[in-house]
Amino acid sequence: MTFKAEYIWIDGTEPTAKLRSKTKIIAGAPAGLDALPIWGFDGSSTNQAEGHASDRVLKPVFTCPDPIRGGDDILVMCEVLNIDMTPHESNTRAALAEVAEKFAAQEPIFGIEQEYTFFQDGYPLGFPKGGFPAPQGGYYCGVGADEIFGRDVVEAHLDNCLKAGLAISGINAEVMPGQWEFQVGPVSPLEVSDHMWVARWLLYRTAEDFGISATLDPKPVKGDWNGAGAHTNFSTKAMREGYDAIITACESLGEGSKPLDHVKNYGAGIDDRLTGLHETAPWNEYSYGVSNRGASVRIPWQVEKDGKGYIEDRRPNANVDPYVVTRLLVDTCCSALEKAGQV
Repeated sequence: MTFKAEYIWIDGTEPTAKLRSKTKIIAGAPAGLDALPIWGFDGSSTNQAEGHASDRVLKPVFTCPDPIRGGDDILVMCEVLNIDMTPHESNTRAALAEVAEKFAAQEPIFGIEQEYTFFQDGYPLGFPKGGFPAPQGGYYCGVGADEIFGRDVVEAHLDNCLKAGLAISGINAEVMPGQWEFQVGPVSPLEVSDHMWVARWLLYRTAEDFGISATLDPKPVKGDWNGAGAHTNFSTKAMREGYDAIITACESLGEGSKPLDHVKNYGAGIDDRLTGLHETAPWNEYSYGVSNRGASVRIPWQVEKDGKGYIEDRRPNANVDPYVVTRLLVDTCCSALEKAGQV
């Protein structure tokens, strides 16, 4: 008896890493993460090594059922290691694991809203060739063939994520034709990040079968169109219990060099999307406010009303690395809450 294991990893392409994967045939029945072997690959072909010393190592860190192949086949998310088993410089998960463990007692959790855009034949899906559709307005959460494009792909992707057991929590059409969103969470930092990367892989792989591509470009169409983000919702135990911790977290994100430290790691092309228009704050200014989608960080209205809950960092691009954005938010906010004695 054998099964197929699709080993998935993040490459070293800059400024935005790509997903890679290859199939390993394993004898026997699936026996859990610890039973999966490490595996090598050619790092010189993924911008992770030079040809004279090209071997790199895939270490399984998360596994789930493969909803496309079915049966006993699985998907395997991997970290990239050097041959001495140390994390490769492109391995952002290892750094998150350290920070998540450091602040585990604060019980941080995340929900990430992943926006993306479908393309076909060089045009956003739903755009007339050589022209533009009607201005944005009716597309967001719309219905009808004149406003919605790609729903069959979106539904297939949702089903695949559910079959895989990922913590996907919803989908919706976005403000531009061919633009959609899915949400993952609320779960722990490592879990939301692992699940998000696998959900992205499933998005690309599902769209393949329809002859459609998906992009996380933060500004896929220039002009008067909303960009694509990955709004990141975050809370700790203290934030879920009291409003003072909410304010402490918001204030901490605006202290000193923190705004720039975060923004420069929130995805390539951030200044194209964070212009102060289209429901964004300017990339070089930090602000927070209740129910304000033009702020860097939004406090939902019900959080103010209830006096507890979560915050939404609206700055991350669609192409952000979830391992990086969760690490930065945990490190900044949890450090501040610890310093303020609000843990």
